[in-house]
Amino acid sequence: MLQSDSLEAPRPCPLCRTTDTHLHARAHGRAYYACSVCGLIFMAREARPSPSDEKARYETHENDPADAGYRAFLSRLADPLLELLPAGAAGLDYGSGPGPTLSVMLEERGHPMAIYDPFFAPDERVFDRSYDFITCSETVEHFFRPREEFERLYGLLRPGGWLGVMTRFVTDRDFETWWYVRDATHVCFYRTETMYWIEEQFDWTLHLPAPDVALFQRAGG
Repeated sequence: MLQSDSLEAPRPCPLCRTTDTHLHARAHGRAYYACSVCGLIFMAREARPSPSDEKARYETHENDPADAGYRAFLSRLADPLLELLPAGAAGLDYGSGPGPTLSVMLEERGHPMAIYDPFFAPDERVFDRSYDFITCSETVEHFFRPREEFERLYGLLRPGGWLGVMTRFVTDRDFETWWYVRDATHVCFYRTETMYWIEEQFDWTLHLPAPDVALFQRAGG
């Protein structure tokens, strides 16, 4: 049983690390906290799924490169990113999942791709090089330690490179009944203001080309 709200110690935000947080909602037997600094909403640590539960959930995803509907969904990130990339730019699909598809789509457009996924493509040799762009499609909501993850992604990008993120942004919808919250592997939820906080923190330039899509450019290049 979760502790009463009045007895809980402040929950540090896993993105900006402040303790200026408060209980935001309880849904599906889990508590979620909101950060007053960066705007992140995050699941209570004790409610996070185990690695085996995470992997079992991901294995239910039917990600097929031959699925036209899935390709259309991924195009919401791929299309605006492709408009910004020079010919032959090399990329990394970070969080490629059990059926890598975005990397296939980008390779079809002439961009050599590496993939990484902690469960399905765990070869960490991909971290020994840098990239012109990195994609994170439906990935950042799974980050237990988003601060460390974004720091890693920043370090993997070449100057002038692009980070493409797609995740469902928090809006004024009812959080407790939002379908995106039902998935127990979704532990972080980002507002538009959270993306602007990330932009400022890492000295990136943020573009918001479509709903639920954020493109960050690293300075330089």
